[in-house]
Amino acid sequence: MIIHTIDSEILIRLGLSAFLGLIIGLERELKRKPVGLKTSLVISIVSCLLTIVSSESAYMFPGDKDVNITMDPLRLAAQIVSGIGFLGAGVILRRGNDTISGLTTAAMIWGAAGIGIAVGAGFYMEAIAGVALLIFSVEVMPYFMSLIGPRQLREKELLLEFHVKNKKGIAEVLSKIKGEKISINKIRIKDLEEGDQHVQLVVAVNNRRETTDVYETVSAIKEIKRVKIEGL
Repeated sequence: MIIHTIDSEILIRLGLSAFLGLIIGLERELKRKPVGLKTSLVISIVSCLLTIVSSESAYMFPGDKDVNITMDPLRLAAQIVSGIGFLGAGVILRRGNDTISGLTTAAMIWGAAGIGIAVGAGFYMEAIAGVALLIFSVEVMPYFMSLIGPRQLREKELLLEFHVKNKKGIAEVLSKIKGEKISINKIRIKDLEEGDQHVQLVVAVNNRRETTDVYETVSAIKEIKRVKIEGL
């Protein structure tokens, strides 16, 4: 029976991976995302642990005179990268308005696993730099893009729904909405039993414009009733 003594460096690796996973999870937790602090910690720590086990066990059984056992030191780590995709797929959701959400969270899950692997393999500074770049990419870069980027990056999308009494007036209503500096990206019209038309729009407005301002502007159009607005 082989008893493997705990190496202080292994504890340092696990501790560092927990700290870096904490940073990633905290960023998701502050944004109220489905995958937050606990999940990121588990992914980062376990990925680090499996990487350590994989690399250490590769040299623990060198073989004997007759048989030479050769193992890939990062065999388990390679399986982490592919296996984490199933967990990431679980947070990608398709809403009823045909929009996809959860892609960034899924990518952060994959990133937490990668950070754990890097720490487990002994790349401490690279892992720290990776987390710093991850946080910069999802927090700071979008802010700069909203200020100096292309117009599409300086806009936010909203889901706008309302009823119109007269179907012949829909074109005029859409024209009035466009006149309020609201871009229409998608449109869906449905006839209702009571004779009204239900109009669903995906619109784009400037990032700095309040959603309540868009609601008040659209509600002021006399042909429109029962306004509903939602951020995407």
